[in-house]
This record gives sequence, structure tokens and C-alpha cells, in this order.
Amino acid sequence: MNVEQARFNMIEQQIRPWDVLDTSVLGLLSAVRREDFIPADHRAQAFMDLEIPLGQGRSLLAPRVEARMVQDLNLSKRDTVLLIGATTGYVAALLAHKAQRVIALEADATLASVARTNLRNAAVSNAEVVQADGTAGFPGQAPYDAILLTGSVAQVPQNLLDQLKTGGRLLAIVGQDPIMQATLYTRVNDAQFNSQVLFDTVAPRLVGFAEPSRFQF
Repeated sequence: MNVEQARFNMIEQQIRPWDVLDTSVLGLLSAVRREDFIPADHRAQAFMDLEIPLGQGRSLLAPRVEARMVQDLNLSKRDTVLLIGATTGYVAALLAHKAQRVIALEADATLASVARTNLRNAAVSNAEVVQADGTAGFPGQAPYDAILLTGSVAQVPQNLLDQLKTGGRLLAIVGQDPIMQATLYTRVNDAQFNSQVLFDTVAPRLVGFAEPSRFQF
């Protein structure tokens, strides 16, 4: 496989058509080697338009979804970001190049270790991986300029929104299969949040987040 050609094709054929047009994000996709964050037995799929399974019901999002979410957070180099669902560390690496600091939560101990190793090997020094249940966020370091969830939830818990600064943004894929929407929440003030649907997609569930009851009484 010609890796650089495959990377170029991923960017031009999958990611640009998905309205990822920010040149800084497109440059990152060329510079951050996605294949180095992919398990060895799936490395040939690193640039394909699909989710990559990691076991235990976990997976990496498709490259176009990762790129679109990183773009739509609209980060600056002054921002502190909370990432919920570090998986192998790839999205944390992208965010780290756009922000001042990234705290990446990962509930699975094996994945957390893999993410730390991958970030170290990629010389990313401003992202740290914490083994923790993302449902509670990470209030000890709050408030955050941005929060990103790398999987879907039925709804965003209020305790995560409450960890945003005024003007801060939270991006999550919200809903029930087959209808889910990437939604951007912005904190207006202490009590008010705005939400904006950005695009339709479907993603695996993040582990541990509550599901609504299936029964109506």
C-alpha cells in the first residue's frame, strides 16, 4: 500500500466532501499519522471510510466523522479541552495540535495505556490520558473551553454541560439508532445553553452513559 497516496485519497475523497474545509485541520490530517494509532491487525484499514473495532464494543469513528468534529469545535491555542473516550489517542493528538491542553478520559485500562504510548510516540506533550469513567466528566480540572465525546449518547448529561466555561462548547452525537445527530452545545451563561444540530450520522454508544427507559406508562 502506498501510504501517502492512501492518506491523500482519504482527505480528498472522504473528508473534504464532508465539509471539512478548514486548512489547519486538513494539514493536521496529513501530518498526524493515523496509521500509527490503529491496532496492527486493522492497520490496512486506517484510511478507509469505516469504523475500526477495538473490542469490548468499542471502536474508532470513521475518519470523516473525526475530522468534522475536530473542525466544528472551532478550537484556539488558548483552549483546554476535555475528550471523553480517548480510545487509541488519535483524536486526542488532533485536538492537542489545535488547543493548549487536552485531558482525555478512557474507561478501559488497556486502551488508556495504548493511547498514552501512541501519544508519546507521536511526540504529543500537551495531551494527558486519565483512566476514568467519562460519564462524570472531570470536574477537578473544570471549567473547559470545549468538550468532545467520541461516541454517541442518548442525551448529554447536565453534569457535563455544567463543566463548560461561559462560551464553551460541547460536541456529541446524540440520539437513537438509526437517527442520531452531531449536536453542538454552547454555554451562554450559568443557566442557559444553546444547541445546534450540525450533521446526521450514526456512531457506537459510549460505555456507561444512561439509556432512556424503553417502556412508557
